[in-house]
Amino acid sequence: MKRRNLLAVLLCAGLASPFAMAQNVLRLSTTTSTENSGLLAYLLPAFEAKTGIKVNVISVGTGKALELGKNGDVDVTLVHARALEDKFVLDGWGVDRRDVMYNDFIVVGPESDPAGVKGNKDVIAAFNKIAASGVKFISRGDNSGTDVMEKGYWQAAGTRPAGARYVSAGLGMGEVLNMAAEMRAYTLTDRATYGAYKARTGLAILVEGDKRMFNPYGIIAVNPAKHPGVNYKGAKQLIEWITSNEGQARIAAFKPAGEQLFFPTAIR
Repeated sequence: MKRRNLLAVLLCAGLASPFAMAQNVLRLSTTTSTENSGLLAYLLPAFEAKTGIKVNVISVGTGKALELGKNGDVDVTLVHARALEDKFVLDGWGVDRRDVMYNDFIVVGPESDPAGVKGNKDVIAAFNKIAASGVKFISRGDNSGTDVMEKGYWQAAGTRPAGARYVSAGLGMGEVLNMAAEMRAYTLTDRATYGAYKARTGLAILVEGDKRMFNPYGIIAVNPAKHPGVNYKGAKQLIEWITSNEGQARIAAFKPAGEQLFFPTAIR
């Protein structure tokens, strides 16, 4: 009798309800750049303290992050590949997409710069020089936002390093930066992850400033009409918070080593 009474109390309080418990947990798929840079570790505690919602982060490439949303394995996704994001929404898998922030892509490589691209502000011209130089280039090769952008640059260049000089790693940005350092190779990276790995890799920024290297991020809730079990309420709360004045201010204030790595873009 006592056990039945206790269960009744818990159920009335919502404490024994799997649904209630699910509403206090939010599954976020996101890119390796937001995780590796330390941005999420800086942002999410404030959201969790304000809402009581625990955010579980799955850090993968953008393609995989969106695939997790399509499968209903996450509730919300924060990514950076606008064409893929728009398709995700158009196909009905995502709703309530909002602009969040931007950073930029850069080409990094050995300080000695054997391809001679340092200071070049034309990314396509720089890629042509890398392809012709005989030096290795490390590609993410994982259908991430960075990988999609890099492939577009090679397509525009009409070439890429031949044979074994083009290494498709199938890894996250941090691992690729480590590989580039070990192999004295070039790679394309977002500036935020580079900043987190700069000291350990010794790689130099060689190409930056081309407007084609602009890197915007968006946040999208998984469509509850497709997956009724997702925590849509929690997803909406995160979207509203990260695009609010408070969330945007915290993004702007994230300055490891004194350098701002992400720039808020939500319009209110």
